[in-house]
Formats: sequence, structure tokens, C-alpha cells
Amino acid sequence: MNNRTACDEPTPVRCAIYTRKSTEEGLDQEFNSLDAQRDSGANYIASQVNEGWVCLSTQYDDGGFSGGDMDRPALRRLMADIEAGKVDCVVVYKVDRLSRSLLDFSRIMEVFDKHDVTFVSVTQLFNTQTSMGRLMMNVLLSFAQFERELISERTRDKMAAARRKGKYIGGQPILGYDVDRGAGRLVVNELEAAQIREIFQLYLEHEALLAVVAELDQRGWTTKRWTTRKGKQRGGRAFNKNSLYNLLTNVTYVGKVRYRDELHEGEHEAIVDVATFERVQNVLRRNHRTGGAEVRNQFGALLKGLLHCTPCGCSMSHSHSTKQGNKRYRYYVCTNAQKRGWKNCPSKSLPAPEIERFVVDQIRAIGRDPSLVASTLAEARRQTDGALEALRRERRGVERDLTKIGTEIRRIASAEEIDTDRLAALNERAGFGERRLAEIQDEVDRLEQETVTGPEVAEALAEFDPVWEQLSSREQARVLELLIERVEYDGSDQTVLVTFRPTGFRALMDELQVEEAVT
Repeated sequence: MNNRTACDEPTPVRCAIYTRKSTEEGLDQEFNSLDAQRDSGANYIASQVNEGWVCLSTQYDDGGFSGGDMDRPALRRLMADIEAGKVDCVVVYKVDRLSRSLLDFSRIMEVFDKHDVTFVSVTQLFNTQTSMGRLMMNVLLSFAQFERELISERTRDKMAAARRKGKYIGGQPILGYDVDRGAGRLVVNELEAAQIREIFQLYLEHEALLAVVAELDQRGWTTKRWTTRKGKQRGGRAFNKNSLYNLLTNVTYVGKVRYRDELHEGEHEAIVDVATFERVQNVLRRNHRTGGAEVRNQFGALLKGLLHCTPCGCSMSHSHSTKQGNKRYRYYVCTNAQKRGWKNCPSKSLPAPEIERFVVDQIRAIGRDPSLVASTLAEARRQTDGALEALRRERRGVERDLTKIGTEIRRIASAEEIDTDRLAALNERAGFGERRLAEIQDEVDRLEQETVTGPEVAEALAEFDPVWEQLSSREQARVLELLIERVEYDGSDQTVLVTFRPTGFRALMDELQVEEAVT
């Protein structure tokens, strides 16, 4: 900044004094910490009067705000005045009054440099007009950030020690337990615990995640519903495959706690016995290797898990009967009719060979008709675009949550007394959020990469006829599962609606090419 005119007279330098205190303690006093900081800044400005420095009357005081983020009202006003050209120099008592974050400080300095604003720290005797002042400032901020990282490391060490002692260290509550915040431990919720035991038994009975999800939907059972400290309702969502799998593999239910790859005995009471838990894990591992009960298909049910009854809004299960000697008759029946009686469903039972042949013929017909290829491709793209938009919307929500969590973590870490329980819970939530962001990105990448074109759809369906008859019933079921999202049957008007998976045609092409190479 050039402070001299041609006549060697000082050019006025408009100086703004910024003050901050992390807590509100003592701010009600007649002469508080903010007043002391402002007086020091004013005295320093007065000492530079020969350089033309002038103290602005506007006060920029942030009392009770952390320096770990930039969400401070006085700082926002100061930055706005700088961008409006009302300030030439910012004076603070110490560098950490402006910011305790190296990243935030760098952003602030970018604004200062853009508008030719000088920054001065009174007690540290340097300013940004000199290269040495900039160097010293970055060194000080690096040490401040190092101190915060040490605090985070100590917090993580404390969390690890608590886990190894089996203690509850916070996080989102899970179904089956309530949190006794006074004692800092989990206590069994008997009503929910009964649901947990039933869910484990349902999985052992069905040996399929989707079948259990459908059963839980019918019963109206949801994930844990809980209230935050701010009084907001969370949870209470319908189960899906992921949330059910997480529940079935959670060692908390056998009275243990996990820390990374370690298992330790927990202070809380178990809900599920170890033998039942291990049986469930064995079935999950077996299903992971074999593809699950949906694919283990000894009777050749090609639409198992895909066929749904439209009037009842539930799945149609595969069954069979033996008549006239050893002749077996296969059919699909609405699960609602099975459980509540045939009068409650217009779809009744449906001969399996007929509906399976109809669906396969629909796939063949698409391959023979270019207009059907185009309409099917358009629908697949619409589904893909809808799925991508939903994922991107969720990603924006998760990113907003992570930003809020990061702000809260910095606020707690910079406080004089650190709430380690709260910090641990926030770190755990941040971990969940970061993992979910990675999962969302993987899913977005997969959908974008697997978007197909018209020629690819035609090629996939051209491969369908010559290979289909050579496949075993299990392989045929696998192909339909890749290609089809859902088959809906309405027994009241005898209509069938086939919904294809958005990425199903590329998956089908890859699968059939593999099968053709093998055969």
C-alpha cells in the first residue's frame, strides 16, 4: 500500500479493530476482554498517526464465538465492509482472534490481498506489508492448527480406551436400546428388544434379506426413532437391505463393542444370544458366496423375488404341488392371500410356467422391434436420471450435514473446556457421513458408466435368444434378476407390467457374453 503522496503527506489509512472472545463469560462486566483488545488496537493505531492511520468508529466485536470457523456476525460485517472499500487495515490483539484455522485464515487473507487491505497483530509485532510478517503469521497459525490436531488425537485415544473398556461413547442410537445420558451407557428397551429377537428369527426362517424386509414392511416395523438434544425427531424409516444387514451384523446385540478390528465385552446387556447371532452370520456369509436364497432355486422359479401382486402391493411367492403321481405343478401366490385369506386378493394363484414364458417373450419382442428398443431405452434413461438426481440430492444433504458437523467440531475443539463425549459423537457421525459420501459417489459412477445406448440395447437383446435356451434354470434366474427390476401382476384385469433395471441391459450383455464364452 502506498501511504505517501507526491508532497510526502500521509494518505489516510482507515483502520478497523476486530475483537473476539470464545465464551460469553465476563462479557457483562463494565470493562471486559473485548474492551481490552479494542484499547490495545486503538493505542497501536494512535502510535501510527504520523503514517496517516485513522481508527474507524465502527466496532467489530464477536463475543462468545469460536475462532475455529468463519460463522461470526462481526467478522461477516467486517468482510462486507472490506469488499465495499471502507477499510484499509485490520488490527487485532493477536492473530488467533481473527482465526484459529489455517485454512480459514488463508481464505480471509485472499480477500485482504484482493482489496489491498493490510493486517496487523498488535502484540506479535508484525504486519502483512512485509514478507517476514507473512512468514511469522503462517508459522503461528501452523502451531495453532498443530495444537488442535493434538487435541483431536487425544480425543481419539480417549475414545479407543473407552471402547476397550466396553463403554458407550456416543453416536446414533440403535433399535433395541435407549441411551441413559446421565450414566453414559446403553439400556435395553424391552419392546424394541423383542422386535430385534424376532428379526433375527425371521432371517433364520427366510434366509433372505428382501423377504425379511417385506415382512417388516407388512408389520410396520421401522428403524430406531429418537429425539436429538435439540428436540428434533430422527429415524423411524422403513427397513431396506442395507439397514437390515447392518442390524444383523451389529455386535452390540450380543453385548460387545467394536473398535476398528477389535471386539471387547461391553458394559451393556446383550439382547441376542451368541448362538443365534453366529447362526445368522453363517447364513449371511453363505448367501454372500452363493447369491442368497433368491438364487438358490431348486424348482426353477425364474421370477422369485421379482413378481408382485399389484392390488395388494406385496410380493408373490413361488410354491408347488404334486398331483397325478410325480407330476409337479408350479405356481406363484400372493403372500397377502396366503396370510389373510383368498377373499382379500383378486390375483389368486398364477401358473408359474405361463407368467415366466410371458415375461421372457416380452424381452424377446423388444429385441425384434426397433420402436420398442427406443421406448425401453428411454424408460431406462428416465430411471437412471431419476436415480442419479436422488443420489445427488442425498449427497448435497450429506455434505451440508458434514459442514455443520465440522463447524461444531472446530467450535468444541477450540473451547477452553472440551466436551469429549460430544466431540466423540460428532466424529463418529462425520465418519458415517464420509463413508456414505463414498458410497454415493461409487453408485453415481456406476450408473453413469453403465448408461447404455440404443445399439447396445439391441446388441444385448440380440444375444438373448441364442444363449437363453442353453442356460440352466439358475443361470436364467440370474439373467432375469440382472435385467428386471420388478414384474407386477394385477389379477383383477389380468395385466402384467415389466419394469427393467436402468443398468440392466449392460449387465445382461456382460452376463450373456460370459455365458456364451463358457459354453
